[in-house]
Amino acid sequence: MTAVSFSEENVVPLPYVADNVLGLRILFVNVFGVIHGSRAWTLIDAGLPFSTSYIRKWAHERFGTPPQSIVLTHGHFDHVGAAQELSDEWQVPVYAHPLEFPYLRGEQSYPAPHIGAGGGLMSWLSPLYPRGPINLGSRLRALPDADDAAEAGLPGWQVMFTPGHTPGHVSFFRPADRLLLAGDAFCTTKPESFFEAALLQDPELHGPPAYFTWNPEIAAGSILGLAALQPDILAPGHGRPLAGEAVAAKMMTFAEQFAISSESAA
Repeated sequence: MTAVSFSEENVVPLPYVADNVLGLRILFVNVFGVIHGSRAWTLIDAGLPFSTSYIRKWAHERFGTPPQSIVLTHGHFDHVGAAQELSDEWQVPVYAHPLEFPYLRGEQSYPAPHIGAGGGLMSWLSPLYPRGPINLGSRLRALPDADDAAEAGLPGWQVMFTPGHTPGHVSFFRPADRLLLAGDAFCTTKPESFFEAALLQDPELHGPPAYFTWNPEIAAGSILGLAALQPDILAPGHGRPLAGEAVAAKMMTFAEQFAISSESAA
């Protein structure tokens, strides 16, 4: 895993994403903590392999207690790296969409990457990245198929089924402030060039990482569905959060353009 080795200087807290939501950027991927109640919170995604100690330290300093649960947007290596260790240590369940279960129960690896798709260093290095599977065993739970994700530790949030990047990819939407935690449904940095762009580039909308996207046309449909929510705050798995009055309009324009480009490339 030399391709994604990192040190503490590459681990950057995101102290405010929105009310009761904060994050941690680990090299080029974000994890989020969602607070609900006086001391309860939920971890969204679990970062890269070898990031367990960084997430543990951040969780202790920011929250003081283990989370109620870990919730995964999908099972790619850079979103589940610490899931097994932390769920065992914290004795908490891990929630994901059932279509991701084969990759999270040790049954099936993700397909080989589309090498070079989209260009950029990350794309050409993609054959080096783990494709799984990992085995979360009895800790794995199915996300509720409901408007209120309280059962998974996200009261007041909606689980949005957003397949395309992976078969069972999900995003999370909070109607109260129109906050969207997008996972890899889309990014706010060029996903094929994370190492070059993640720390320097101003937030701008891009599609999911092309080299690991299972079905670009389905992904485009999911992005259109997210744009229809008219989100005011975007917090993806890759790139900096984006907020403001113009976000919903930018999101819709991007979604329409991505759908056209995906259809043309098919």
